[in-house]
Amino acid sequence: MAKTLLFIVNPRAGKTRSAAPLFSAVSCFCEAGYLVSVRQTQSQGHAAQLAEEEGAHFDCVVCCGGDGTLNETVSGLLRLPGPPPLGYIPCGSTNDFAASLGLPDDPLEAAQRIVASQGQLLDTGVFNGRPFVYVASFGAFTKASYSAPQSIKNDLGHLAYILEGVKDLSTLRPYRASVTTDGETFEGSFLFGAVANSTSIGGLMKLQKEKVVLDDGLFEMLLIPVPTTAADLQSLVRCLLLQDSDGSGVIFRHVPRVTVRTPEAFPWTLDGEFGPGAEEVEIVNQQQKLKFLL
Repeated sequence: MAKTLLFIVNPRAGKTRSAAPLFSAVSCFCEAGYLVSVRQTQSQGHAAQLAEEEGAHFDCVVCCGGDGTLNETVSGLLRLPGPPPLGYIPCGSTNDFAASLGLPDDPLEAAQRIVASQGQLLDTGVFNGRPFVYVASFGAFTKASYSAPQSIKNDLGHLAYILEGVKDLSTLRPYRASVTTDGETFEGSFLFGAVANSTSIGGLMKLQKEKVVLDDGLFEMLLIPVPTTAADLQSLVRCLLLQDSDGSGVIFRHVPRVTVRTPEAFPWTLDGEFGPGAEEVEIVNQQQKLKFLL
């Protein structure tokens, strides 16, 4: 009996403006013995709906789009009692999760990887009950992920995030928070915070690959305190320029769970998409929750 594959495509994602490469991907799936059903997303949230309503009827699901499309597809699949494995063809303007995994951005090459894969169970996260794939973050630059217009992201790609982030510098402010994890509590004002399962955060912050294991049940937590002295500022700038997560200007930990308490709710981003905050946020790692075809 032929295997079945649900192909969820976001036609508005940065690199999917030409459908030709996707025909090559579909052809690859068919040659590998899959009966392919293609669904195009119509609006925000549609990928999650398609994954939840139809995913259980297929042997595997593949999504094509950016990090937001991946987030939605994973969210939909995780609502199923036994979700099928997921393949990912990165076609967005910035694809942090794909960069962490070394996935090719050519649709045919990505499809070839998918059909050859035996599957690997990876961790996912839950943010106050809402699933995410690889990062929950707040503060400087995180707004750039969702505030840059899609048309600009399509045209400029990663540069759009940098431009939007620089524009956001004028509104930099401290975020007061108490962050508790693994027996430690960090209290104070922070410029940026992230709980991630990725080597790339927002396309701006990079972590060394040897420090990130995607199936170990642990997040990588990065906090950047507001510098209070010239020496603190110099140390922070050095850490950011050198991408040194072990420097004295930042706080870096491997943790399974994080609780963030704040005097007032502030916005977060989840996989590059807007996430409403709360005065208390609970972020939990779900170890090896979903099988990915990598």
